[in-house]
Amino acid sequence: MKHDFTTLAVKASICSGREDKLTMVPCFTIFTIIFLLPLSAIASPQQNYHPLNSLSLFELQRVQTILKAQIPHKNLSLHYVGLDESNKPLVLSWLSSRSSSSSSSSTVPPRLAYIIARADGRTREITVDLSANSITSNKIYHGHGYPILSIQEQEAANSLPQTYAPFIASVQKRGLKLEHVLCESSTVGWYGETRENKRVVKVVCYYLDGTVNFFMRPIEGIVVTVDLDVMKIVGYLDRMRVPVPKSEGTDYRESNTRPLYDSHINGFRMFQPDGPSFSIDGQEVRWADWKFHVSFDMRAGLIISLATVYDHEKGEHRSVMYRGFVSEVFVPYMDLSEGWYFRTFLDSGEYGFGLCAVELQPLRDCPENAKFMDGYFTNQDGTPGKQKNVICIFERYAGNVMWRHTETGIAGEKIREVRPEVSLVVRMVSAVGNYDYIIDWEFKQTGIIEVNVGLSGILEVRGSAYTHKDQIQNTEAYGTLLAENTIGSRHDHFLSFYLDLDVDGHTNSFVKNTLKTTRASNMVLPRKSYWTVVRETAEKESDARIQLGSSAAELLIVNPSKKTKMGNEVGYRLIPRSPAGPLLSDNDYPQIRGAFTKYNVWVTPYNKSEKWAGGQFADQNRGDDGLAVWSLRNRKIEKKDIVLWYTVGFHHVPCQEDFPVMPTLSNGFELRPSNFFEYNPVLKTKPPKQ
Repeated sequence: MKHDFTTLAVKASICSGREDKLTMVPCFTIFTIIFLLPLSAIASPQQNYHPLNSLSLFELQRVQTILKAQIPHKNLSLHYVGLDESNKPLVLSWLSSRSSSSSSSSTVPPRLAYIIARADGRTREITVDLSANSITSNKIYHGHGYPILSIQEQEAANSLPQTYAPFIASVQKRGLKLEHVLCESSTVGWYGETRENKRVVKVVCYYLDGTVNFFMRPIEGIVVTVDLDVMKIVGYLDRMRVPVPKSEGTDYRESNTRPLYDSHINGFRMFQPDGPSFSIDGQEVRWADWKFHVSFDMRAGLIISLATVYDHEKGEHRSVMYRGFVSEVFVPYMDLSEGWYFRTFLDSGEYGFGLCAVELQPLRDCPENAKFMDGYFTNQDGTPGKQKNVICIFERYAGNVMWRHTETGIAGEKIREVRPEVSLVVRMVSAVGNYDYIIDWEFKQTGIIEVNVGLSGILEVRGSAYTHKDQIQNTEAYGTLLAENTIGSRHDHFLSFYLDLDVDGHTNSFVKNTLKTTRASNMVLPRKSYWTVVRETAEKESDARIQLGSSAAELLIVNPSKKTKMGNEVGYRLIPRSPAGPLLSDNDYPQIRGAFTKYNVWVTPYNKSEKWAGGQFADQNRGDDGLAVWSLRNRKIEKKDIVLWYTVGFHHVPCQEDFPVMPTLSNGFELRPSNFFEYNPVLKTKPPKQ
């Protein structure tokens, strides 16, 4: 008998408020089925054991069992369950022992789960030892801020207006049909209040009736405030009445888009007659000279760990990155009207970047040669859920050139050498409300790791009385008129990446090489100037905070204890693609919470507890936790185990091409070897078979 675990898990409607609803499976049903299965049918933690593996479905079930047995709160709601990763030295020791041919063994890192839960209006932080089936820590959080919103409570809050008499009256006054109204929860931020706020969301509503693109049909002027802990409406605002934008031209589905224009692009395939060149063992991936670990987390989403590249000259795998992931996503909107000013989101900490990850569609999201991995999460009631095909891995050849040279200067000879570029891509897409974030980690044979962020999906638009740009007389439109009665609001996206680089070991330094114009002192020759390199090694955290764009500079993580045969320090260089920084004032409340965006680059000493740039409890926090606060300690970072933080930024001024669904807008960065190898690492690489 074949057992399909997907049917045992709760299928979640990801954070965008789409039409598919939760299919709830009673806890006793899940336990009954699982305990009847043979142990070989359950993914035991000891199978393909790795200390950085995501919590499995089996382990999430054990977390639920342990919590039910040892914590008596009947109303305990779970908002985050993830791996409480072991200390870095212990993981590296285990990894070294595993790869060593010696018989000595190191301590196996424990499997711990870290849980954030709510009960009786208070937030709890709980640690569960899965090997001992026990709770090792259970403490109440007394600071500011709240945990990630669960999908279930968002759906419950979104349904409340449908039975609220003032809301029903407002809908009827606008001549709308209640059955076509759909509502979405919005976090509220913090605006200087000194008293502790209730755990609330603002619910804003949209209109379907002829389209699935409800985001393009806002019911402007209505804001419903919901207290999540008691699940009641505690505030209601109906401040204005403007037309709901038309449904015509908003539907983006292929089946409903007529006519479909033929751009005369013929079909094509990615065909590998010998199969893929990469292998996946559990959650470890090997491709070309790369070896790394892939995992999934409810908050971070895709995590890349233990990335090493094989150096053929030295005959060994050399470390590049211990851990990398999206730490936080800050999205402030520039509309200061009453129904909009609070839309300043911390997407990862408030909604869960992994919790909002979507199933990837073969042949559309990922090419036909892709392999897929599933992701597991926990629902509010403790039941585990499975998100199928949440990560895809594939080789890409797009006709790019890895290196080439043509030589015609030798008499009687024409030399031409070309190497095509093949790379390996690890992809995840997170649909946080109206936006789809496409995150690619691309590994190249040259030793480069390229990270790309793609933005697509639907704009957040405001309903308006305007039908033509000439009617707009002032700046308070806060956006671009995209269609009749539809204003695309100006906003930013800032994605902070946590990059724990271990360049050929974990004792690293951060170096800024500034390119400085110098006047020529030799008056014999006609040249007037040249540029030179001024090297600065950061001693403390304050030395490594950098706002890019003001000067030309190279940014490197180097290992001072490792040098090439030529005497150069081995390193990796950060190459930003198109840096952008915040335009809000430092004392504006959203910017206080998103202070990690003030600098494009930060460097901190490694600390296991410092993972989330916007703070552990992001919802309604006050900016008193997070990267900008930790860095005030100004700790030493020279010749230390350090973490590089880089923020990818977008300033988005909407345009009509973004209507009704926007083409992908991209940005990113490279991590590129700099004196890491003795020479071009792909000089002797064979090209792929034709």
